[in-house]
Order: sequence, then structure tokens, then C-alpha cells
Amino acid sequence: MPLQNFGSILNFAEELESQDQRFYEAAAGNPACAAHQELFVQLAAEAAKNVKTVQRIRREYVTEMILEPVRDFTRASFCEACEGAAVQAAAEVLATAKRLESRAERYYTEAADKIKALTEVARALKTLGKIRKVRSAKLAPLG
Repeated sequence: MPLQNFGSILNFAEELESQDQRFYEAAAGNPACAAHQELFVQLAAEAAKNVKTVQRIRREYVTEMILEPVRDFTRASFCEACEGAAVQAAAEVLATAKRLESRAERYYTEAADKIKALTEVARALKTLGKIRKVRSAKLAPLG
């Protein structure tokens, strides 16, 4: 499905953050991931905060939503299955978490590039991408 405007980009960003939040909450409750529970709780809380950030961006820049069309940007390459965090082995959960962080970083970077005419929004999306890069670095040395 194409992401054709500001609103669809931010709606999908909210979906990604919500999906990641649910994944990390499930991972935090997984007994196999007990050694990483604190990290997963932190990542879930950060995802919840990111949802609020995306919602705030959408509210603040709602007047630009319709004015700026987006071309050649689809959600397909950013869709990632991430069920089973509550029952998978720790190594599987960590591998999925690394993929989710990489996917989100890539999404925010590409989305910012697609709506660069909206400078403040592009900057906010780049910031969310940088947050995801830091989160990836936290996960890198694990499993």
C-alpha cells in the first residue's frame, strides 16, 4: 500500500511504534528473556513515548497534511512480522528486536527524505530515526 501523503506516513509510523511497543511488552514478560527484561521494559516505554511524539507531530502540522504529496513510497518494505515474543527463545527475540530497530530507523530516514519540503516534520522524523539507531546499538552486543 502506498504512503502518499504526510498523514499516511505518520499513521504508519504510529502503527510501527505501537507494534514495537506490544512486541517489547511481550518480550519483557517472556521467562526466557528474563536477563533482558529491564531493557525490553525500557524499549516498550520508549516506543509508547514515540507514539505520543508521532501523534503530536501530526496535530501540530495538520495544516500541511494535504498540501505535500509523496511519490514512490510504500509500506511493504517496512512490514515485519513480530509475533511470538512471549514464547520464543531469547536469541529469537533479540534477533527480531534488532530487525525491528533497523526497520524503524530505515523507515524514519526514508520518510524524512520523502517529506523534506516540510522541514520541521522531516527533522522530527530524522530524530526518531536517530533514536532507533541508538536503540540498535543497545541491542547489538546482546545475543
